[in-house]
Amino acid sequence: MKVLLIGGGGREHALGWKIAQSPEMSKLFVAPGNPGLNHIGETLTIPENDTKGLVSFSKDNNVDLVIVGPEAPLAAGLGDALREAGIACFGPDKAAARLESSKSFMKEVCAAAGAPTAAYGRFTAPAAAKAFLREQTAPYVIKADGLAAGKGVVIAETLNDADTAIDEMLAGQFGEASAAIVIEEFMTGEEASFFAITDGVTILPMIAARDHKRAYDGDQGPNTGGMGAYSPAPIFTDAVYERTMRDIIEPVVAEMARRGAPYVGVLYAGLMIDNERPRLVEFNARFGDPECQIMMRRLNSDLLPVLHAAACGKLEGQRFDWSDNAAALVVMAAQGYPGGYEKGSTIHGVDAANNLPGVVVFHAGTRDQDGALVANGGRVLNITATGAHLREAIDRAYRGIDAIDWPQGFCRGDIGGTAL
Repeated sequence: MKVLLIGGGGREHALGWKIAQSPEMSKLFVAPGNPGLNHIGETLTIPENDTKGLVSFSKDNNVDLVIVGPEAPLAAGLGDALREAGIACFGPDKAAARLESSKSFMKEVCAAAGAPTAAYGRFTAPAAAKAFLREQTAPYVIKADGLAAGKGVVIAETLNDADTAIDEMLAGQFGEASAAIVIEEFMTGEEASFFAITDGVTILPMIAARDHKRAYDGDQGPNTGGMGAYSPAPIFTDAVYERTMRDIIEPVVAEMARRGAPYVGVLYAGLMIDNERPRLVEFNARFGDPECQIMMRRLNSDLLPVLHAAACGKLEGQRFDWSDNAAALVVMAAQGYPGGYEKGSTIHGVDAANNLPGVVVFHAGTRDQDGALVANGGRVLNITATGAHLREAIDRAYRGIDAIDWPQGFCRGDIGGTAL
């Protein structure tokens, strides 16, 4: 099977790493790839937002399956264009990807499906938003309605801070993504991420993980794309799993099909869990980053035939085999992230980290420069590790961090602390 993997981050490196192990794969193309993926597949210079170029390449090279990693190409309609050209695509079309690209649309679908989530209001004008805000109680949750790379959420403790967030977002802080905002009820509990693959009818559950969104130890600082993760997540009990499938995943997949926009791909549910009762925080239309990386470390069975079956509407009968081992991931980010940061600093020690027991390093924001590995993004490296239990996996991940020589980077020192 010829496969084209779209994207160039840590999620895509992990997917490529896993797919390359499949006996069903004959050729892997990656666009645009990264230095980690360069050793796994043939990297292309086609940008991930070049829909016409990606479709043309897939047709000319008889690609059997396109796997779309990031959300932006899906929201722009890459899945639609590939399917119109007769090419199997793992990822939803533009209409179904609105579950992520529009928070207000997601809320509408949840209401129709009866899926539990936070009460909310959608606004395009500051005055109306602030009036609604004053009917709520602190803390206040303000979100950009569209895609903001995981950074379009403010949790404000005071009305003044909430007003400022409203003004900044509606003034264009996140471009078109914050042309409209959503203000919603603050939900208490513990977060978890749950994933399921669907062909629009059949649903194949995956596993849960726990992400750390805040930039600094103790869940302090601004939200990021994710600073670390671990799996299994103790908060995600069998009872939570059953309620998540019954009350959220199954009714939403059915509602999307009823609307004539069947969801094909991986459906990522961000959950808030309180007293074993999950409520939906948000949906994402792709694998989580960094959760995908640790899921790939725990997956024993072949990923590729499952993704191909989902893309072709033939998911029924497919199964996953998961390791009983735990997995943990720590992100190394550039100093200053998620604010301003510098690119181009040199990184040493990745090979030494990869040689440690249980450790695999996935590249997220790196590039090759004259034979040296340099930082080229905010979240730069994902150090993953597995172990017989969560403590061992976490300790191994931090030993991997210690092996890497990159003074311009930083990481959180408390990943997994909530579980331990």
